[in-house]
Amino acid sequence: MQLVHLGDLELTLPLAAAAGAWLLAARAWRAASAWALLYAGTIALVGGSKIAHLGWGTDIGPLDFKAFSGHAAGVTAVYPVLGYLLCRPIGRGWALATTGAGLALGLLMAVVLVGEGEHAVAEAATGWLLGACASLGTLYHAEPRGIAPGPASAACAVAVFLASASLMQSAHVGYWMVRLALALSGNAHPYSWDTCR
Repeated sequence: MQLVHLGDLELTLPLAAAAGAWLLAARAWRAASAWALLYAGTIALVGGSKIAHLGWGTDIGPLDFKAFSGHAAGVTAVYPVLGYLLCRPIGRGWALATTGAGLALGLLMAVVLVGEGEHAVAEAATGWLLGACASLGTLYHAEPRGIAPGPASAACAVAVFLASASLMQSAHVGYWMVRLALALSGNAHPYSWDTCR
């Protein structure tokens, strides 16, 4: 299903960088700092869980949990923040409504991932929770005063998005994740990837 591609790291990471640039350009220092820490923590937890499974075969058998869903986490972290930033100049109600829509999109992503057999329920649900913590934690620092980004903030966000998206085309994150897992574990081959996406 094409919806799944909204959570591809090649898209969500540049969007996350754009959101950070937007917050910085708007001089929303607390929200920008929260976003940087919470989003980086989310990426670290998702990546760390995948590396642990690839290198050591870690899993929680009864829950069929091998790694946090990166797609569910990415969508739920990024899109609520972007919706908020786009709509906050219109009004607080619109901003909070688009934040809710972003969270709902992340939940839909989790349901689709489970339905298509890409992730177990526990993997998709915990990915969604990670992303929700990142987005809501950031917006907690943006409200109630809100952020009033002007055209310069949007221009900075677009420039950072384009630069980041260009860099991500040659990043090959999956390849390097496998190489790191093997280097750390000392194994010659990774554990099965088809159950850890």
